[in-house]
Amino acid sequence: MQIGYKLASEGFGPQEIIRQAVRAEQVGFDFVEMSDHFHPWLDAQGHSSFTWSVLGAIAARTSNLRLATGVTCPTVRYHPAIIAQAAATMALISDGRFTLGVGAGERLNEHVVGQGFPSVRGRHERLREALEIIRLLWQGGYQSYEGRHLHLEDARLFDLPETPPVIAVAASGEESARLAAELGDGMFATEPEPSIVDHYRRAGGSGPRYAEVPLAWATDEQQAVQAVLRTSRWMVTGWKVMSELPNPVNFDAASAHVEEKHIRELFAVGPDPQAHLDKVRSYVAAGFDHIVLQNAGPDPDGFLDFFAGDLSGRLRATS
Repeated sequence: MQIGYKLASEGFGPQEIIRQAVRAEQVGFDFVEMSDHFHPWLDAQGHSSFTWSVLGAIAARTSNLRLATGVTCPTVRYHPAIIAQAAATMALISDGRFTLGVGAGERLNEHVVGQGFPSVRGRHERLREALEIIRLLWQGGYQSYEGRHLHLEDARLFDLPETPPVIAVAASGEESARLAAELGDGMFATEPEPSIVDHYRRAGGSGPRYAEVPLAWATDEQQAVQAVLRTSRWMVTGWKVMSELPNPVNFDAASAHVEEKHIRELFAVGPDPQAHLDKVRSYVAAGFDHIVLQNAGPDPDGFLDFFAGDLSGRLRATS
């Protein structure tokens, strides 16, 4: 089992994200996974730096820490040719430590370029085409592509790694899990649902299976709960809401009903290692082997110290 640390581009400025990544390597995390947002979920978070610049700086400041996007949408705000180029460059400057996590995206980030946001079916069709374009460009040489939604004209990537980056495709059900198995090298999910892993495996998927685990560390439970309510209550709304709303103000309204009990149902909160361990074990039992600890508590350094002192060894033992 590999253990990762979530870098929330929505919650911290770029220099702080880089600092946290360096500390994550120092305290023993295997990898970091960074969100790729144009807007934060809530105004209270207050940040959204350019993920690809920050990942490049992290690669330069670390030696063994693996890096991943969690996740990038390569279909609207970005053209897949740009993501193919960015990921190839990241693989080179990180000496092969980079994983490209991709997904169908959220309106929150994609509508900003003025091209609208497709239906669920349209998103999946575009993601398939994007993955085909990325794979084509990683083969080398000049490539063209005529899809229903996406196109590529006489394009070539001149700087390519010997081994292409791993692609982990976000999955939430049978269709997306099949896509992850067919065109990805791994899978990415946010729920401890064994059925997602089962669909992936039945479709022939055998690569790494990433999952984000919602945690909130603080010196007491109430402090942790209040931090989640202030900055991360949007997670309670569910994916159908999370993928559709256009701006932080909409998420503020949609999550206004969230109460403490909802936070405690979704997150492991407080200072007790056992609570966090139990939450992680539910994802391991569901079949995930790359566990991303997503701390929504108020003290990142406290959480990193907590991982180094009380949690790391016990997590390693679960594998």
